[in-house]
Amino acid sequence: MWSFEHEPSRSVLAAHYSIREDTPAECAARLASGAADIGLIPVAAHSSALAVIPGCAIASRDYVRSLLLVVRHPDGVQGVRSVALDTASRTTAAYTRILFSRFWRTQPAFFPHPPHLDAMLAQADAALLIGDQALLALEDRAARERRTGQRLTYLDLAHEWRALTGTVWVSAFWSVRPESIAGSGRTPAQVVDDFQRSRDEGLAHIHALADEWAGRIPIRRETIRTYLSENIWYHLDEACLAGLELFYRYAVECGVLTSAPSIRFLAGNL
Repeated sequence: MWSFEHEPSRSVLAAHYSIREDTPAECAARLASGAADIGLIPVAAHSSALAVIPGCAIASRDYVRSLLLVVRHPDGVQGVRSVALDTASRTTAAYTRILFSRFWRTQPAFFPHPPHLDAMLAQADAALLIGDQALLALEDRAARERRTGQRLTYLDLAHEWRALTGTVWVSAFWSVRPESIAGSGRTPAQVVDDFQRSRDEGLAHIHALADEWAGRIPIRRETIRTYLSENIWYHLDEACLAGLELFYRYAVECGVLTSAPSIRFLAGNL
């Protein structure tokens, strides 16, 4: 979002885009209802009626750190009978169900819960955390163990997926209601260019982003810089598309999704 939030591009883009910040699940709901025209949505919420902006993704090629399954059962995932799912998550919840069903061969009960680790583990054998709450949980891991005397298992789900499938974990991409482009004053190619340029500008300003976010969330600047530069992959490339194909196939086979949506691009190249 660098170009949408920083000058000199911000003023230019503001003439064409109105920005609203929501959780991934809320972004998907607003796009599905028509309340939004473009959304950075969980891949599990994508539908064949939507087009995808090529080249842009939130993905991870191994460890991501912001997608955690925290297990309190002493037998690890094999002992898990219930999982509290972060209410902000749709795609990570889908991946988690696939991992349990296809690879860990267990069928725990899943239920949504606000992302508060202690409260989640008071009601379930494992807790799924995403985003800032996952990063904060990792930062607090040693202190929590000293505080509670409880030793937990922290599984990085993107790493688990990579180890088990050999493919890239893809969390989100930009989906578009194609019919909304006609009256927007932007051509499909211009929309693609706006978002790809913003991606590239953001990558060129990782250190500035780390400075900004270190003042917004209680996480060390170096942790944020490493996360943005090493843990997240921002290009919807061929490896991501292969990972998506496998995710959708497994999701249907495991009953997580009823059908696999098609991926059609708005315009432009990967």
